[in-house]
Amino acid sequence: MKIVEGGSLRNCPIIRADIAAAEDILGPNLGSLKGKTVRRKGAHVPSLVADVPYQIIKMYRNVTLCFDIMFVNKIAFLVTVSRHIRFGTTERLLSRQADVVAKALISVIYFYRQRGFRVKECNGDGEFAPIRGNLAEPKVNAQLNVTAEDKHVPEVERYIRTIKERTRAVYNTSPFKKIPVMMIVEMVHASNFWLNMFPANDGVSAVQSPRRIMTGQYGDYNLHCRLQFNEYAQVHESHNNSMLS
Repeated sequence: MKIVEGGSLRNCPIIRADIAAAEDILGPNLGSLKGKTVRRKGAHVPSLVADVPYQIIKMYRNVTLCFDIMFVNKIAFLVTVSRHIRFGTTERLLSRQADVVAKALISVIYFYRQRGFRVKECNGDGEFAPIRGNLAEPKVNAQLNVTAEDKHVPEVERYIRTIKERTRAVYNTSPFKKIPVMMIVEMVHASNFWLNMFPANDGVSAVQSPRRIMTGQYGDYNLHCRLQFNEYAQVHESHNNSMLS
């Protein structure tokens, strides 16, 4: 703009408004981003973890956990959701063997324990009967309740349907023809993340979201709403003093 307005470049047809419009339409110059950007030191991460409200701990300390296995493009996930608190988790399973499923489920149980809750019951369908012994161990101490044959736990079935709907919505608006497995996995995690972000209609609080209760952290527009899933972005990679970007 200084060059155009100062007359240093004679017969230039571009005016100040053209430059401003180009930046609004096209954004920053891509060559400059790739060739001139330097890594900036990351900001200090403040500790914003809050304790669980006393009333919620008092009334809902004993948790009933509903769980099942979900498939997205033949990728298996262990999905859990707690009654009342309505906090959901998704974890990719590399296999459906009993030990693998039990390990994933026990890690969720420990996560609840870290926040002061006790998972007393785990509700699943008949497929999970072999992990009853894993859950009965003293360090876990959770009872497994299995449904009748050909029946499913309604809470987790509905939660799986919601996750699949949201994941399908993102998948079908993606600009890519092929999506790698890792990206689909993160797509599922992102759908679950946003389900936990806001208070559930049938949850324990109209103000506290499941994520706030279980992690002690608020959602932050500046952190969580800067980019949409599968949006293109320039990121830093390892670099030396060569001509590589």
